[in-house]
Amino acid sequence: MFTGIITDIGTLKSVTRDTGGEWGDTRMDVSCIYDTSTIDIGASISHAGACMTVIEKGPDWYAFEVSDESLSKTTMGDWKEGRKINLERALTGADELGGHLVTGHVDGVGTLTSREEIAGSIKLDFSAPDHIAFGIAPKGSITVDGVSLTVNDASGSTFSVNIIPHTAQATTLGGLQVGDEVNLEIDLIARYVARYLGHMKASGA
Repeated sequence: MFTGIITDIGTLKSVTRDTGGEWGDTRMDVSCIYDTSTIDIGASISHAGACMTVIEKGPDWYAFEVSDESLSKTTMGDWKEGRKINLERALTGADELGGHLVTGHVDGVGTLTSREEIAGSIKLDFSAPDHIAFGIAPKGSITVDGVSLTVNDASGSTFSVNIIPHTAQATTLGGLQVGDEVNLEIDLIARYVARYLGHMKASGA
């Protein structure tokens, strides 16, 4: 689990495709400022909102593997060497829950449709896939590239958020341009409410 509070911006050092097997995974190496001596092999780290498992590490870097499924369901399929990535280590019992509960399981890929600077902050409008629009509500929570944000407005499959200067500087969101794609995760509670209502409707209750 994560909180959506970014703790580092990593840099993608390399992308290596394993063609040895029938499917083959893609290995990605990330440089970071984390003290990697405190990161266990097998630990979970959120990468722009996608939870990945550490398989190898060095003094200022670590590596993870991405399945074809994750590549096809997130923005990771387009990642190239040099890309900046929002990072968050997994939540511990002693951490402050400053954002909201985030699973690191991406629900869909959204697109930035407009960007407007307003009194120092930045208003970002996104389009979201139709199948997750039900879980995006005004004043609710959403995760955009791993960042916990509050939804300002939502209509149909579009929604808007505001980011303050600190968020713009401390994450990759400040550099987003119209047309850029982002990983989206809807609020955990919204998922289960929708599942429950779907069950009730199917059962005729």
